Amino acid sequence: MVFRFSATPDFDFLAQFALQLQVPVANGQLVIPPWLGQGYLRKYRFGSDFKVVFHHYTLKEELTIQRQAAGDGNDLVTMFFYRHEQPVEIAYNQDPSVRFSQRDHSAIQVTSNDLSSSIRFPAHHTIHYVVVGVRAARLKALLAESTQHPVLDTITRSGSSFLYYERMDADTKWLLKKLEEIDMNEPLSDFYLQVKVQELLYLLFRTLALRGHRTYQSLSSADVERLLQVRDALLRELSVPPVLRELAQTAAMSETKLKRLFKQTFGTTIYSYYQRARMEEAAFLLKQAHYSVAETGHALGFTNLSHFSRLFKQHYGVNPKRYSTS
Repeated sequence: MVFRFSATPDFDFLAQFALQLQVPVANGQLVIPPWLGQGYLRKYRFGSDFKVVFHHYTLKEELTIQRQAAGDGNDLVTMFFYRHEQPVEIAYNQDPSVRFSQRDHSAIQVTSNDLSSSIRFPAHHTIHYVVVGVRAARLKALLAESTQHPVLDTITRSGSSFLYYERMDADTKWLLKKLEEIDMNEPLSDFYLQVKVQELLYLLFRTLALRGHRTYQSLSSADVERLLQVRDALLRELSVPPVLRELAQTAAMSETKLKRLFKQTFGTTIYSYYQRARMEEAAFLLKQAHYSVAETGHALGFTNLSHFSRLFKQHYGVNPKRYSTS
């Protein structure tokens, strides 16, 4: 199933999705019909300029959500929180989708509404997906003096064109789980929900504020799609170190531009991103696949197992052997 919409600030996702499914919306909730699967979508508003939608469902068929760029202004900031272990695929400019990471597909995406994107959810997997939409002026008021940071200033400045990706830490995953468990029949539940959503934004912007103080370069949907192709190339074969020249050719960018835009979007250098993904894969192989230290190191292209052990310890605080038995 494909659902297409234009990312205008006043667009009502829930109402239009219900119209496509030909089901009602009652008290801000859409229940997935049995022919499609099971679960729900719930929407809450904290005024006309701040809303959140919870997606929690398992579908019998693949769902593709195509978000078309808005053509009438750009002052809506949208934050997507994906909390699940199944592969979520994200693409720009109608190009083939690429996955966010190898094993843990929980992720956060912060974007302006002038970039088109396509998100594909596989069938028969439980989806935990939260979308927060807030006008730039409201977000700036919430962040107050924090917007003096270049990254936060870019996000809260009306008319900015941007995209940021963040990996999801344990605190954010835990908070998202707690948000889904709030009993909205309890007294002051709306107020409590708003407080917890703001806490969610705090965790996100606290992390974004750790990024360097560089001048932001605007992105097009084509730029973002190429960056995703580069990231997918990094993750496709973790046993082979990246070659910047080849990645730049993939992205149809100069090496300098690629390095700058990659770090701006993903918050780290190309090589650091690759090494982190490599260590995450090592942790998976050691703990879940029950590989030996030698098997893991060799699978990830290490010819020197001592170097592999040192690098693993830098990321996880313990050597691979101890990690596999903990």
